[in-house]
Amino acid sequence: MSVTASAPAKINLALIVGPRRTDGFHDLATIYQAVSMWDEVTVEQSSAGSGLHLTISGPESFGVPATDANLAAKAARAVAALADRPADFHITIKKDIPVAGGMAGGSADAAAALVATDRLLATNLTKTELTALAASLGSDVPFALLGGTAIGSGRGEVVAPTLARGELHWVVALADEGLSTPDVFATLDDMRSDAVIPPPVVPTALANALVSGDVTAIAAALHNDMQTAAVSLRPSLQRTLAAGMDAGALASVVSGSGPTSLFLARDADHATDITVRLSGAGVCRTVRRVMGPVVGARLVSDNT
Repeated sequence: MSVTASAPAKINLALIVGPRRTDGFHDLATIYQAVSMWDEVTVEQSSAGSGLHLTISGPESFGVPATDANLAAKAARAVAALADRPADFHITIKKDIPVAGGMAGGSADAAAALVATDRLLATNLTKTELTALAASLGSDVPFALLGGTAIGSGRGEVVAPTLARGELHWVVALADEGLSTPDVFATLDDMRSDAVIPPPVVPTALANALVSGDVTAIAAALHNDMQTAAVSLRPSLQRTLAAGMDAGALASVVSGSGPTSLFLARDADHATDITVRLSGAGVCRTVRRVMGPVVGARLVSDNT
């Protein structure tokens, strides 16, 4: 018996970072959007006593741990524990979301594994129960379950849908190698060590622009507090961001903690033009075109 679920990549249209908390996390105010880049996770029931094993495949599989450290494995174990069942599973992850790219690929895998394991074991967890499990696994996992466009608070794990009219078209520049999120946060803290950091608040201009669907206003309001720190750790990002603007993007922004760079287009045709021009600039590993918002984690197939 096996179940397959998918979950999308996330981007942050705004990411406002508060001061470092005593638990080591930071309070955040963010607007998430799920975009059309997907990981698929298949959870298959194995024979009794066989334990949990992982297989990683797909174009972005390099560097993904096939161990208990994998978030999908942790998610499957968490559901099995709630069901009082052994975690005898073979989990296959098909990776299309970059690793350590600021697009929450590991969180997407965890969300997909939660949905697939819940169906496989027929635990029938409520939305509240799944969300609580997701929050225990990582800050971005609850949004990977929810999808769409949402406001995130706390350390990012408290999510609420927000109105966003129309589709947004993005060009995504993937870097040669990832960045460590803790390293980017630490660098940001060092940069702001002498500053008084106010509590984070979602930018009103961006929230209003999303409601109106005005892509030009959305472009003007994109913001990421972590971008300066990411660029300081990976100076080549500045060249990537500049190349995207030279290719005609309405705006550029680093995705989350980086190093993936995002470029907003007017529409699908404009995104195609930017993709072609940026692909020839030699400033990133590869270029992808995506749109948002899309749905969160969902079942793909059910062979139970």
